[in-house]
Amino acid sequence: MATVEAPAKTRARISAKTFRTDDWRKYPYVTFIIFTAWVAYATVRAMWGSAFYVPEYNYLTPFYSPCVNEACNSVTLDGVTGSAAHFGTFVPANVPFFIPYALVSLPFLLLFRLTCYYYRKAYYRSFWASPQACGVREPHAKYTGETRFPLIGQNLHRYFWLIAGVISVINTYDAILAFKGKDGGFGIGLGSLILLANVILLWLYTLSCHSCRHVVGGRMKNFSKNPVRYRLWTWVSKINAQHGTYALVTLGSLVVADFYVMLVASDTINDFRFFN
Repeated sequence: MATVEAPAKTRARISAKTFRTDDWRKYPYVTFIIFTAWVAYATVRAMWGSAFYVPEYNYLTPFYSPCVNEACNSVTLDGVTGSAAHFGTFVPANVPFFIPYALVSLPFLLLFRLTCYYYRKAYYRSFWASPQACGVREPHAKYTGETRFPLIGQNLHRYFWLIAGVISVINTYDAILAFKGKDGGFGIGLGSLILLANVILLWLYTLSCHSCRHVVGGRMKNFSKNPVRYRLWTWVSKINAQHGTYALVTLGSLVVADFYVMLVASDTINDFRFFN
């Protein structure tokens, strides 16, 4: 019987500093700048504590959804008062600023992205240089992969995906509420369309996840006996090919959605209305 050797304790040795002839440093450097800028913006906005909701049109930034702070119960802008707490509150209004209004969602969304297969590749190369790139000498002497704390926690990604799916449902509910007119009926504004586009992209990112592909089609031995699962698996596989693209695009859509709501909620600009 053939013996199975244990995984190597070290990476493959490369004698040359690099075998690459292209500008391989561009990817990690650009990624480092984009991720750092996004984290800085998201952190500031999540702890801002204001300019997150437009009661007249039900615009709620995704960085504050679901809004569980008591301060979300009554938000006034231009004489219109409304509640951004669509699912109730349990956090006192006088908590320290570093406790976000979306306390029940932001930590899990952060963990979902941190453990995402695409993001692992991106920040391993950009922040840890482990590895820097294919065909480039490994700068670290030891390699343990994702077998020790804290990286062993990457295996929890599938569970964070389930929670992210629930939060995407909440974001969808917020986007539907954003189609509110000035008279309280149906209306369409630029903010409505921005929040809708953002939630569509978030769904594409969530559903294109490798964990989703496994849940839909994993351990399926016979396609013909599972036609529905097979069709879903085929669709998820198609968008899975663009998972890295959606991962980056949604960073931009989240910032655009939040920034637009912030401008309207701070009375810096007026919402552009298409209908009512």
